[in-house]
Amino acid sequence: MKIGTFVQQSEGFKAFIPEKFPPKEEIVLNLQTQQLHAQATLALGKLDGITQLLPDLDFFIFMYVRKEAAYSSQIEGTKATMIDAIRAETELTKDLPSDVNDILRYIDAMQYGLKNLERLPLSSRLLCEIHKVLMDGAKTDTYVAPGELRTSQNWVNGATPMTAKYVPPPVYEMHNALSDFEKFIHIQSNMLHLIKAAMAHAQFEIIHPFLDGNGRTGRLLITFYLCQQKILERPVLYLSVYLKKHRKVYFDLLDAYHDGEVIPWINFFLTGIEEVANQAIKTAKEITQLRERDLAKLYTLGKRGKMAELVLKNLYKLPIINVGKIEEWTGLSRPSANKLVRDLMQLGILYQSNEGVQYARQFDYREYVKLFRE
Repeated sequence: MKIGTFVQQSEGFKAFIPEKFPPKEEIVLNLQTQQLHAQATLALGKLDGITQLLPDLDFFIFMYVRKEAAYSSQIEGTKATMIDAIRAETELTKDLPSDVNDILRYIDAMQYGLKNLERLPLSSRLLCEIHKVLMDGAKTDTYVAPGELRTSQNWVNGATPMTAKYVPPPVYEMHNALSDFEKFIHIQSNMLHLIKAAMAHAQFEIIHPFLDGNGRTGRLLITFYLCQQKILERPVLYLSVYLKKHRKVYFDLLDAYHDGEVIPWINFFLTGIEEVANQAIKTAKEITQLRERDLAKLYTLGKRGKMAELVLKNLYKLPIINVGKIEEWTGLSRPSANKLVRDLMQLGILYQSNEGVQYARQFDYREYVKLFRE
């Protein structure tokens, strides 16, 4: 399948010029791809069903967004982790990596996009707005024009376009390709939605319409497309853990996609959908079991159990805290909040994460956090 061609430019380098998209040539799915699609679709259906039974689905989603933000940012070289992001949100800022803000910006961009899909179709306009949230204030050595389509040539891996691994379309061709891309997203066709999601991500990465942040924006696009098409009722599927684990294969297959090797990329994408969905199903079941166990522990606290239950509910959203956060959640005085912390530690719900420290103590809902760590 012809996706495009590298064409010599007057400046001396070759840039990729996409063909009209989608290709006129029909994508023929071989037996392996059909089986992978069936397995991925089945896993998504199971995930959609089980997550609807979670008592605090929004908190489950919030943790997955943090996880996605961390891993998608790490694909681009960010060193900060999901735990660093949660500590930053709790204002536990001591010793945080300097690039933790990249994860926080990704979280904001994800939430912005999911909210505004109700207002705008998935389009260049919305992607520009998302890019602005993602990149405004991000750690970078150069100006990246947050929220603006590029007006100059960019390239991937190299000091100049002459030495780059990949040179995306020049600006004029970029606009043409982006117009085709938008039509592809919205046109009604016989293409299966998961196949279309795979093609959309790869094609967006080919176009590379921003000076920086194209990889992260393209991975956000996957979630937004699946939500827009109602593949899932709620946004509970995020691929970046899988893509980071297979980072080299991920980039190699995107490179091969340029050359028309479409099916290997689709197979990789579908395998990731099934793997991530099955892991999310497992996590959802484990959260339900953990919640039941910990609620049973609170019954031993008598009257204090109701206040402890309020804290437990909030821990599903913010599982790394200090005593001040418990005061905020409960309205308790500092001595009473400290006593509640001791109760939760004795029950094995909270653990002090900076052991040996008497002041500025930090606590984590350790068994819950473990469920979201690889």
